Formats: sequence, structure tokens, C-alpha cells
Amino acid sequence: MPSVVLPRQIESGPGSFKHLGKKVKAYGGKRPVIIMDSFLASPPLNLHKRVAAILKEEELEPHLFCQFSGEPTTDHVDASLKALTKYKCDSVIAIGGGSAIDIAKATSVFGATQDLKWESIPSLPHLDRLPLFAVPTTAGTGSEATKVMVITNKKTNFKMNPGHPKLIPDAAILDPELTLSLPQSFTAFTGLDALTHAIEAYVSTRASVMTDLYAIKAIGMIGKSLPKVYENGSDIEKRNHMILGSCYAGIAFSNASTNLAHAMGRPLGAHFHIPHGLSVALLLPFVMAFSLPAAKDRFADIALSLGAENSSNQEQLAKTSVDIVHNFNRHFDIWNFGRKHIKNVEELKQTIPHLVEDALSGNGIETNRVLPTSDDIKAIYHSLVKKLSEEKVNITQ
Repeated sequence: MPSVVLPRQIESGPGSFKHLGKKVKAYGGKRPVIIMDSFLASPPLNLHKRVAAILKEEELEPHLFCQFSGEPTTDHVDASLKALTKYKCDSVIAIGGGSAIDIAKATSVFGATQDLKWESIPSLPHLDRLPLFAVPTTAGTGSEATKVMVITNKKTNFKMNPGHPKLIPDAAILDPELTLSLPQSFTAFTGLDALTHAIEAYVSTRASVMTDLYAIKAIGMIGKSLPKVYENGSDIEKRNHMILGSCYAGIAFSNASTNLAHAMGRPLGAHFHIPHGLSVALLLPFVMAFSLPAAKDRFADIALSLGAENSSNQEQLAKTSVDIVHNFNRHFDIWNFGRKHIKNVEELKQTIPHLVEDALSGNGIETNRVLPTSDDIKAIYHSLVKKLSEEKVNITQ
């Protein structure tokens, strides 16, 4: 029987953030640690002050941890655990993007079981954790609704992505007002990450009737809203569609899995220190083209959800989905941002054997519609090399 796992509570809409304190109190939290992106806790936003006021209305004693930036690492988790212990916190609140939420997930489980091993998390029949709450400020990772976290091991530079149903937060609050300050570039990166989640969930070999409902809805919401919110970041209606679409995509891929674009994007991002959303966006159209022959009907559905006109030629319609994603990358300046992070394309070319090895050792390969060989993955990376070499980009921007 198809089924999905998702947060016990999801509250959405402008102004829903003000209910955070009641959520924490309902789950027995008294001294929550707030894990927040550092720029949110800095002028001019100073969001931590607003959070503290909301929590103190419910007589809670919050403590802030914001000593991290960039992609989440094991060092960040170690630092957050020290804050948790120092202030004797009993619950964890994540406010920010995927990095903050994933650090919070790790903090909640390692805070409950100190001798826990990263590699043992997926196989544990029961995983203890502290009460966990997620308030995303980006529309991208969907981590507020997923049973996975992505943490880079600082010693090996390998992106770990252990999964367990207990990593799903108890409650998620989706307030689009908190995404209004997101810069245009990160609106694109995170939005394309969410779109990748939804597309990969829909074409996954683990897709079900239930996950299809969330995935195809997310594809339509994101595909129609992202170009508009990219041009007008203050459009609260489209921001709301984006944060809902991101959550739906998170539910879909958490239950159906991502596949090749994420398997290849993780090592690319780790090696060149590329934001996660950008790394998967760089690969998505090439992976779609590779997988398309085995799922023409599904890629045709994706094209229609992205706004393509219907056609009796299913193969052509399926190819249109790839064209639309290529056009997104061009419109959102993805190739240019790729070159800003990969300034030496020759280095990318020389690194491909290592990237292939890491991609094959990670999750997602087995759920791709076409099971790729190492040569297939190598060819896709070379397609990216060719694209970045040919594209006329401004790498000094």
C-alpha cells in the first residue's frame, strides 16, 4: 500500500510564524536552542529578537546558536551540541535554509544520544531525539518535511546524507513573509533545488501514487511561480506558492528519493564549494536528457506541468521538459554562477574521475530510471564541462 511520512503538523500562510511558541510549548519544550542562519541574526534583519519575543510570550527560555555559514558540516554540529549542553536546552528550533534545518536535525538526535554514530542512523529501528521544529526562510530544500539531512564530514570532505523517519520535524511553519529578504540569486538556487526534488521524485523508481500527487503539484507551483518571484521578490502570493511547493517537493522526495542529479551534485558541490541548489541545477538538464528514454510519459507530464502545450507526440513533449529546464538555467544565470565557482573548467575536467567515484558511492543512483554506469556519469560531467566552456559568461560578476 502506498504511504508517505511527513511532519505531524504543517502550518502555512503569511503571519503563521507567530504561532511558533505555542507549537514548542505543546511538545513540552521549555528551553529551546534556536539554530539560525547568522545573517538572519544580524542587522538589518535581527530576526532572533523577533523569535525571542514570540517564544517568551509562552514563557519559554530560548538560546541562540548562529555560529555557522555555508553548507552544514560536522564541525557546525559539534558546535551546536556544545551550545545545547551549555544552556541545558530541551528542544531544537531551526530557522533558516536547509543548512540550519539539517544542523538542527543532527543536534536533536545527537543531543538525545551522545554516543550515536553517523553511519548507524539509517539502520536503527528506533532513534531518539529532542522535540524538533522547522521554520524555513528559503523555498528550496524542503528539509522541514524530509527524513534526511545532508552534512559534510570535515575530515573527509564527503557529503553524508543519512535518513531516518525520526529526522522529520514535529512541526513545520511555512511563512512566506520570512522569504521576502532572500536575494535574487538564492531565490533561483533554492527554487531550482526544489524543482529538482520534485522532478526526481516524480521519475524515481520508488515513486508511488501518493508521492506523485505531491511531486506533480510541486512542479507546477514552482515552475509557474519561480520566474515571477525571481523578477519581483516582494510578490507575497508567489512567495507563498514557492514555499508550499518546496514543502510538497520535500514530502515527495523524502518518500520516493532523489536520484542522479543529486548523486552527482553532492560531490560537485563539496569539491568546488558550490551552494547545493546551484550544483544540482547545473546537472539537472543533462540528467533529465539521460533518463528521458526510460520514462517518456513521466517527462511529458513534467513538461505539461511546467506550462508546455499538449501534444500527441509524447517523445517530443518529453524533450520539451528538458528544454524548459535549460531555459530556466539560462534565465536565472545558472551557467554564469557555475563559472564563478568553477573558474578553471580544466580543473573540473581533471576532477571527474574522483567525482564519479563519489557519486557512485552515494545515494540516489539506484532510483534513477536508467541505471547509470561509471562511463554514463563521466559523460554527463563532461557535458557540463562542455557547456561551461562554450557559454559566454561573465565570471567577474
